[in-house]
Amino acid sequence: MEVKAGELLENINYPSDLKKLSEADLERLCKELRQYIIDVVSVNGGHFGASLGVVELSVALHYVLNTPYDQLVWDVGHQAYGHKILTGRRSVFHTNRVYKGISGFPKRGESEYDTFGVGHSSTSISAALGMAVASNHNGEKDRQHVAVIGDGAMTAGLAFEALNHAGIENSNLLVILNDNCMSIDPNVGALKEYLTAITTSRQYNRFRDDIGHVLAKLSELGPNALQVVKKIEKSIKGTLLKESNLFEALNFRYFGPIDGHDVKQLVKVLKDLRNIPGPKLLHCVTVKGKGFALAEKDQTKWHAPGLFDKITGEIKKVKAEKPQPPKYQDVFGHTLVELAEKNPAIMGVTPAMPSGSSLNIMMKAMPDRAFDVGIAEQHAVTFSAGLATRGKLPFCNIYSSFMQRAYDQVIHDVAIQNLNVVFCLDRAGMAGADGATHHGAYDLAYMRCIPNMIVSAPMNEEELRNLMFTAQQDNMGPFSIRYPRGTGVMPDWRRPMKVVPVGKGRKVCDGEELAILTIGHIGNEAVKACHELNAEGIHPAHYDLRYLKPLDEELLHEVFANFKKVITVEDGCIQGGMGSAVLEFMADNDYTARVIRLGIPDKIIEHGEQPELWAECGYDSFSIVNAGKKMVVGMTTRTMAS
Repeated sequence: MEVKAGELLENINYPSDLKKLSEADLERLCKELRQYIIDVVSVNGGHFGASLGVVELSVALHYVLNTPYDQLVWDVGHQAYGHKILTGRRSVFHTNRVYKGISGFPKRGESEYDTFGVGHSSTSISAALGMAVASNHNGEKDRQHVAVIGDGAMTAGLAFEALNHAGIENSNLLVILNDNCMSIDPNVGALKEYLTAITTSRQYNRFRDDIGHVLAKLSELGPNALQVVKKIEKSIKGTLLKESNLFEALNFRYFGPIDGHDVKQLVKVLKDLRNIPGPKLLHCVTVKGKGFALAEKDQTKWHAPGLFDKITGEIKKVKAEKPQPPKYQDVFGHTLVELAEKNPAIMGVTPAMPSGSSLNIMMKAMPDRAFDVGIAEQHAVTFSAGLATRGKLPFCNIYSSFMQRAYDQVIHDVAIQNLNVVFCLDRAGMAGADGATHHGAYDLAYMRCIPNMIVSAPMNEEELRNLMFTAQQDNMGPFSIRYPRGTGVMPDWRRPMKVVPVGKGRKVCDGEELAILTIGHIGNEAVKACHELNAEGIHPAHYDLRYLKPLDEELLHEVFANFKKVITVEDGCIQGGMGSAVLEFMADNDYTARVIRLGIPDKIIEHGEQPELWAECGYDSFSIVNAGKKMVVGMTTRTMAS
C-alpha cells in the first residue's frame, strides 16, 4: 500500500531540501512528517511512539545542522524514523524492518547520514565524543557533533562514563537529552526523579536558556568575560535547584529544560548552541507518542504496537479459531510467580524490560520481590549476585544480546563465586525484525566456556517450566536458560513441573543410519524434518540435548556408537556452539563420523521474520531435510527457485 506524503514533505528528499523552507513552514512540515509516520507504521508495523516524540527535534536538527558533515548520533535508534524519512529514504520507508528492506535502526552501511550504527542503548555520547576528538585532530574545528539520548538510556553506566570523559575534553560536543520519562516501560531510579525536579521547578523554568544567546555574544569579547558569566550562571542554576546541577558538575554547560515540541524554539536554541564551545547538554522535554492520543496515553503498549487502524486505534490481531501456544516470555512470567509463591527466596530482576520479559507479572503480584533496575545490565547481574550471597535466589531476565553487555559480571561476580543466579535469556537465537543488534546468536557459545555455568535450552513450554523448576533446587550454582522470541508449540502448557536432571538430554524418536541432534526451540523444526524424511523412506533418530553444559555424555556415546552420520542443529552461532561441543566430544572420545553442523554462520545476519532467517542461514526444516538427504542418499530437494 502506497502512502502519500504531505505537500511539503513530498518535496523533501534530503536535508538540503528542508533548508529551503522558511522557519514559518516548519510547524506544518512537522505535522506532515508525524502523519506520514502514523500512516506508514499503521500498515507496515514497527516502532511507533518514540519517533512521534522527536518529530520536531528531527526537523530542527536537520534544519540547523549541516548534516552529514555535522555528525548526528541517535541513541538506540527507536526514534530515528523521522530522521530516515528526511535523509533520502522516504521512498523505501515502507520496507522498514521487512526482510531485505531498510533497517529499523540507524545503520552506517545504509546511509551517510547514519553516522553510527545503533540498536542497544547508551552508546551515543561515547561515539559522538570519539567523533569530536577525531575532528579536532583532523583540524575540522567547525564540525558539530550531536548525540541524542533518552532519559532511559541515560541511566546506563556507559552514558555516565562518556559524560565523565567528555567533561575534560574541549570538544565540540552537544548532548541532547530527550526527556519523556520512558524507555519501553516507564523509567525508574534516582535520575528520573532528578530530571522531574528540574522540569517541574517553576523558578528554574523561568531561568531559560536565553542566557545561551547572551553567552554566544559574550564569547566574542574574550575568554575572561565568558568565564565570569559561566560562574554567575552556574551559581544561579544551583541556587534555584537547591543543589548542584548534575551535568554542570561534570563540566557540561547545561541548557533547558525546553519544550521539545516547539520547533521554532528548538531551531533558535540549536543555532545559538552552535556558537558556544566545549561540551554542552540541552534538556528537551517531550511526550512519547506525541500527536496520536492513544500512544500518548499508553506509551508502553504503543512502543511497537504492530499493525493498527490509524482512525480507531484498534490494534489488528489475527483471531485464531483454536487455542494457540503462548509466548515463551509469558510462560516465564507466570511460571516464576508459581515458583515464587512456594519458594520465598526467589526474586526477579530485569534491566528495563519488565514488559518485554513479562517480569511485570511478578512485579504486579509481588512488588517487593521483583526489580526493574533500569537500562543497566551490568548492575542487574551484580545486584543479582549480591542477592544470592544473602540466601536469595534471583531469576535475572535479560535478552540474550543485552547479556553480552554484562559478560564480565557473569564471570567475575557470579561464576567465580559459584553463586546460584538463574539467567533467563529471552530473545535467544534469531530475534526477527530488530535485526543484527538484537539477534541472540552467541549466548550458547559464550556461556558454555564459563566454569560452574549450567547451560540449558528448552524445546517447548513444558521444558521451560521444568528447567526453571530445576534451577531453583538447592546448590545449583550459575544456571542459564535460553529461549526465543515469540510463541512456543504447546497450547496446553500448564502442566505439573518436575526436575530435569542436570546434563541429561532425551531421545525424541528412534531412527536408523542418521541422527539429528538439536538444542532448544529449533528442535521443533527438526521434528517437522523427521516427518518429511520418514515420508521419503529416510528414518532419522532425533535427540534433544536440553543441556549444552554439562553435556549428556551417555547420550552422545549412544549416538556415536550407533550412527556414522550426524546433523547438529542450533539457533545460535556455529562457531563455538552446540555443534562445536559435539565435535569436541567426538574427537576426545576417538569416534569417527560424518557431522554436518547447521546454525548461524560466521557473519552478521540482518533483519527479517524468524522463519525467513532460519531459511537464509540453512537450519529450517527444509534445510534439515536437504542435509539429511545429502548425507543418506547424496541428493537434495530442489529449491523452489530452481
